[in-house]
Formats: sequence, C-alpha cells, structure tokens
Amino acid sequence: MRVNLDDALTLQKLDTVRALRDTDDYDKQFAEGWELASSLDVSSIKGPIESVFVLGTGGGSAASVNLVKSYLFDELPVPIQLNQGYSLPACVKETTLVIVVSHSGNTQEVVSAYEQAISANAQIVAITAGGKVLELAREHGHAHLLVPGGMMPRIVLGYIFLPILAVLTKLGLVEDKSGEVTETISLFSKLRELYHVQNPMAVNLAKQIASEMDGLTPVIYGTLPFFDAPAWRWKNQLGENSKVMAFWNAIPSLHHDEAVGWDAPAAMLKGFHFTLIRDAEDSDSMTKRVEISAEILRERAGAVRVVHSQGASRMARLFSIVYLADYVSLYTALIRGVDPTPVEVINLFKSKLGQPLVQVQVRP
Repeated sequence: MRVNLDDALTLQKLDTVRALRDTDDYDKQFAEGWELASSLDVSSIKGPIESVFVLGTGGGSAASVNLVKSYLFDELPVPIQLNQGYSLPACVKETTLVIVVSHSGNTQEVVSAYEQAISANAQIVAITAGGKVLELAREHGHAHLLVPGGMMPRIVLGYIFLPILAVLTKLGLVEDKSGEVTETISLFSKLRELYHVQNPMAVNLAKQIASEMDGLTPVIYGTLPFFDAPAWRWKNQLGENSKVMAFWNAIPSLHHDEAVGWDAPAAMLKGFHFTLIRDAEDSDSMTKRVEISAEILRERAGAVRVVHSQGASRMARLFSIVYLADYVSLYTALIRGVDPTPVEVINLFKSKLGQPLVQVQVRP
C-alpha cells in the first residue's frame, strides 16, 4: 500500500495513536517539561560530583542523554556517560551522580542498574512516570521528578532532556539555559508550520525527505562533537517509527573506516539514501569534509540529502534536526501505509522475556 503524503485525512487515519499530533505539540511538551524541571529539589545531593552516569534505554531516555552529552560537550566539567545495560561499572561510587531515567518506571535494565547504584552509595536522582523506579526513589528518599505518562517513550524528550539539564544546572555544573529553552520552544512552533501534515509536499521538507527515502536504506551522518547525537536519534526513530533498518555514523571518524564501504558494488550503494547534517558550529575542516562526502556519495548512492540545522543557540539547532527527523520518520512509515506507533518486535522480545508488553493509548 502506497499513500500520497498530501492526503492528510488518510495519514491521520493510519496514525491511530496520534503520533503526528504529539509531534506537533513539542512546543507545549517542552514548556511543560521545563516548568516541571524547575520544581525538582536536588538538595539531597551532596558534593563533590566527580562523574555522572545516566541510566536509560530507548528512543526517549537514551536519546535525551546523548543529546545532553553533545549539547554540553564543551561546558560540563565532569564526564557524563549513558548506561543502557543491567550492570554498572566499578567506577560508580559515592562521588558519582546517577540519574535514573525510565518513563514507564519498569525498564528491567534500568531497575537492575538502579539497585546497584544504591548498593554503591551513589548520589541518585530519578525521573519517571511511576513504576518500580518511583517506588525505589520514595523508599530510599532519593530526589525524584514525576513526569506525565500515557505517551510513547520515544516522543517524551521534553520530559527527560530538560529535567536532566535542570539537575546539572541546579547542582552548579552548568549555567542556566532558560534563554535557549525559550528559543527552542519558539522554534518548534515555527517549524511545525513547515512540517505538519496539512502542509503539502511541495513546501514540506520532512515529506520530501521521506519520499526520497522510500524504498532505500537510510544512513544518517552527523558531525562531531555536537551533531552525532541527532544522527543517532534519527536512525533510531527510523527503526521505531518507520519500521525500517537504518544506520548512522559521525564525521570525521567515519572517514577512517566506514567510508571505504562506499567502494561497494554500485548495485548495492544505489540502495542507500544518505542524509548529512550541517551546523553553524562546524569548523572549516568539518564543512569541507561534509561537502566532499556528499560529492562522492552523489556519484554512487541512490540519493543524498544535506540538511542544515536552524536557530541561534546550540540547543535550538540540535532540536531543529531532531524535530525534522521525527517528522521524517513518521512520514516514512505512513507513505507505506504503516501505523508508526506499534512496536511488535519489541513486544515479541518482551513476551519471550516474560516482561510486560508495551501498551499504547490515544491521549485526549
């Protein structure tokens, strides 16, 4: 089944849990997330903090952590690491800040690592909508923030990224970012008018990219050190929303290994769509690398698209790419007549592991 991306009514019928609507509402979500984050009390955290570990998995939690890492690359004075497994490394101790993130509150890996953080006497803050994580936080008197539930975890960045940022700000590790948050929220409102479902493909970049990707395997290339996280997020959204295999990497590191794969047989490379991300903070050397990469790939690949971040602040620019990626991933599913919300393979894994299945519902 192929669907015309300008047939808004059909797209909305296919989108049974209104992922398009929730994406449209990123400005509202981020405004609410920032207000919630401002209420978080971290007075129980005792310094000094020598490192930060964030426990989280999936498109919402893990993506938010990686975005924080990229965003604060040249400002955060202590190392920050994403921990997605069941276990914590031996370096976690009393001077480690552990931020526990699970939207459902029952993510098996997060709960397991949380219990180990308690045993290690780490400093702990929890961000969740409930479940076992909330239970543990209350039982042990850990600082915690209760965020709204009832949404797909991969679409709740405003309830995760901003509270993580608020924790780091309240502890004096980074400066106040209220101005950048305000700009980002305003930018969401402007970009929504460009990408929303009623805007026709002729003037809708998100629909254009989704149409280009249709039938090809997407590859997303970001740039280090700031735009690797949006590339990673884009790839994951194509998997979860679009139900397609996708890949990502970052320039310049990929020029030392993966780029040799561009010498693959022509028939193979013609099956790939490459998206390269450009940003205002790219150095001259980085800009040249992106341009040369696009030039070489246009001679070999099925399609190549260079996208530019938008906005003045780094936060706004990061999320301008994330926002575009989210819309593209939804349209890449809908153009094939696929509902972007269900995650049948994840539920298959969960059923075999004896875990609760992912439940989605239409929010009012």
